[in-house]
Amino acid sequence: MSTSLQRCASTTSGPPFVEPDKKELKHEKTIAKEELEPHPEEVSSASSVHQVFHEKGTPDEEKDVDMLAGVYADLKVIKDTFALNEVPREAFFIGLAGLLPYAATSLSTVYLAWDINHAALSGQGFLLSGESAELLLHIIEPLQMGYGAVILSFLGAIHWGLEWAKYGGVHGYRRYAYGVVAPAVAWPTLLLPVEYALIAQFSAFTFLYFADARAVVKGWAPPWYSTYRFVLTFIVGASIVITLIGRGQIADKISRLPGPGDRLKQLRESQVAALEQEERERRARVVAQDEAEEEEEEDDD
Repeated sequence: MSTSLQRCASTTSGPPFVEPDKKELKHEKTIAKEELEPHPEEVSSASSVHQVFHEKGTPDEEKDVDMLAGVYADLKVIKDTFALNEVPREAFFIGLAGLLPYAATSLSTVYLAWDINHAALSGQGFLLSGESAELLLHIIEPLQMGYGAVILSFLGAIHWGLEWAKYGGVHGYRRYAYGVVAPAVAWPTLLLPVEYALIAQFSAFTFLYFADARAVVKGWAPPWYSTYRFVLTFIVGASIVITLIGRGQIADKISRLPGPGDRLKQLRESQVAALEQEERERRARVVAQDEAEEEEEEDDD
């Protein structure tokens, strides 16, 4: 039989046939008669992988999971964002200096609001009287509103400079529109009451940031400009929110100074009152003249 198997192997391709050893056949028969013993401690959800890549039954190595890794990654992103390493140093420092008036007016508003509340509760302010704190607050209001309108106009004018420098090409009216829309939205806010003016300026700053980010994507502004604008807009927006929170704490404790809109209304009302007074005086003269003529006719009779 072995001769016939060798002949068959010689006619087929592949490695040559090797006749199994009698000892090996006997050992295999012995193993076949043995019963398999269960070892559940060696079974795991990844036991099939262990058979190939690891030693059988070895426990998985416990990996040290850093629970704060995600927090550290987020903090690193925030740090890199606010570092503004790609921003020119001159623009960086001047931009930060431009935030000081916003920070000063916002913090002053919060302190004065606290002092006014303190005076309302105890009858006397901490450093200032309630009347003095309210007067200073009314001085700060137009300063913050006016400064916001100036900054919005300045941010729009930057696009005119980029157009004149031909940064990213010449785009004409499309890029000039940025510089026109910004002041057109900013300055009318000065006619609004303080709260509405600050909310409108907050919305304008946010809208202009997205417009600037879109300009960077289009190649109309330097690549670092969107990150630079994000940081400055974030701080300005936070300052406006702080101011609104401070004013909200004393909304029922202070009087509201007349704004430009109120003054226009007063002017219109005074003009109407003057016209009415003039009309009453004219009618009085006519009545007096009629009465004088009637008296003359009676005297003639």
